[in-house]
Amino acid sequence: MKYDKLYIDGEWVEPSTTDVIEVENPATEEIFTTVAKATSEDVDKAVEAATRAYKEYNQTSLETRKKYVEEILNGIIERQEEFEETIRQELGSSYNYTKTAQVEQAINEIKAALENADKVDFTEHHEGFDLVREGVGVVAAITPWNYPLNQIQRKLTGILLAGATTVIKPSTKTPVTAYLLAEVIDNTSLPKGVFNLVPGSGSEVGDSLTGHENVDMVSFTGSTKVGRGIYEQAKENIKNIHLELGGKSPNVLLPNGDAKKSVKQSMDAIINNAGQACSALTRIIVPESRLEEVESYIKEYVEEKVRIGSPEDEDKTIGPVLSKQQQDKIYEYIETGKKEATLLLGGGKVESEDKGYYVEPTVFTNVDNKSTIAQEEIFGPVLAVITYKDVDEALEIANDSSYGLFGAVFGETKEEAYEFAKQIRTGSILVNGSPRLPAAPFGGYKQSGIGREIGWIGIEEYTELKVLYTE
Repeated sequence: MKYDKLYIDGEWVEPSTTDVIEVENPATEEIFTTVAKATSEDVDKAVEAATRAYKEYNQTSLETRKKYVEEILNGIIERQEEFEETIRQELGSSYNYTKTAQVEQAINEIKAALENADKVDFTEHHEGFDLVREGVGVVAAITPWNYPLNQIQRKLTGILLAGATTVIKPSTKTPVTAYLLAEVIDNTSLPKGVFNLVPGSGSEVGDSLTGHENVDMVSFTGSTKVGRGIYEQAKENIKNIHLELGGKSPNVLLPNGDAKKSVKQSMDAIINNAGQACSALTRIIVPESRLEEVESYIKEYVEEKVRIGSPEDEDKTIGPVLSKQQQDKIYEYIETGKKEATLLLGGGKVESEDKGYYVEPTVFTNVDNKSTIAQEEIFGPVLAVITYKDVDEALEIANDSSYGLFGAVFGETKEEAYEFAKQIRTGSILVNGSPRLPAAPFGGYKQSGIGREIGWIGIEEYTELKVLYTE
């Protein structure tokens, strides 16, 4: 399809400008398409449509809203391969990771939300009063580029099941996936105006949405720096706000934990999606006495599993990072790391005749937790190995971060790891390699954000609570 229109009030409409967004393939460095670029004028139209639609949509039953979401789910499943191809093209995510995480994860999370939606008690009866939940109103959903389908899905599924309406602003780096989703929605029976799509710059479209007087809630996923600015804008009109921001997540290997599994957890995190994930376990915290063992497992992992190359090659495990700007930023951090710590492996530029913004997976050891590479979110395939003398110091290091989004703990027993994990101030923690589940809420402590997404908690996030006195 052509991407020269916006999706507003259930229709593909002409944008108010002829300006376009160029979309680059990071594996080839070629502009492969353009999409329409919305303006503040288009935002006004989209918000107006969402405001009109809310009045009726909020009165629909949960069962009706579930039906709409099921239609969207079925549409994604029908076009799954097309979504995968698009994500590889505009993001550069490796072939198999795109299939198993970029798209499958979105499908599984929608299914889990539908299965658990009835856990949200939209009307609670108490002595003398009822507690009633209703959709929060019009939600401005501003999403990042690193998971172009699932980051939209996480907001949209909760919004729709809650009875709210939305205007979506996808990243200008990966907007084509959002267009495919809009096509899917256009072929469902979802009422007009409930979902609207306005791709555009953060400085115009993003600011117009966050400051709009008729937007009731802003839901943003992205960097802490940008989130802080959105928070400031949203508070002018006292809007509800959801922020899912950065992370510098710890992976703690306790004295007798499984070092090989712990290493795999962190190495997977920096290889999958080229480390471009806010939940990546980029600090692995290990006993001093086991450093050599950990280093050995890291080298073994790289030798066996790291294959850099085109996302169209099923044999490759890591593709390019998003852009030249992203690549340059990661290289700057790597050069900083060379001054702060010991380079175990990587650290150079990928030698290839092919184009593409590839970054060699890089691991530093003897890292001081106060250093730049241990404290700042790099958002690339870079791992910091930090040692500790005793478990009290391990806990201190794990919590010594302005972030608190994700984490992992490996102990001799699951009970030991669980007790340690309870003391880490972060939103989600994997215990002895337990899998992430698609119904579990996701969000962070401290500067990692406000609120939770996914599952029934992610539905409640987009509701307001009303008290009705009955006596």
